[in-house]
Amino acid sequence: MADRKITFVKKILASGEPCGKCRDVEERLAAGGHWRAIDRVVVADERDPQSEGMRLAAELGVERAPFFIVETASKTVTYTVFLKFVKEVLEAATQTDDAQLLLAANPELDLL
Repeated sequence: MADRKITFVKKILASGEPCGKCRDVEERLAAGGHWRAIDRVVVADERDPQSEGMRLAAELGVERAPFFIVETASKTVTYTVFLKFVKEVLEAATQTDDAQLLLAANPELDLL
């Protein structure tokens, strides 16, 4: 949807390794075909408290990664649970897009 911006924040551990849960979420995004919905990826690097992801986490009061920031004109919502993010944001958008395509293809349905 053009009226929202989704930021995916993933973590790099103090050891320099990517966070395992973050890798899992990245794989799930790919498997579900959801990467196209992500507008931006930001890294929270535990070795650098001033990294953009660490600053966003502190600003939003988020203590774990990965997380998603969904911004619209009227509000900003942070999701720390991947499945909730998928259900409330990605699947809801797909249903809305599907309904709009159906109406575009069948203008007579708009009368209902």
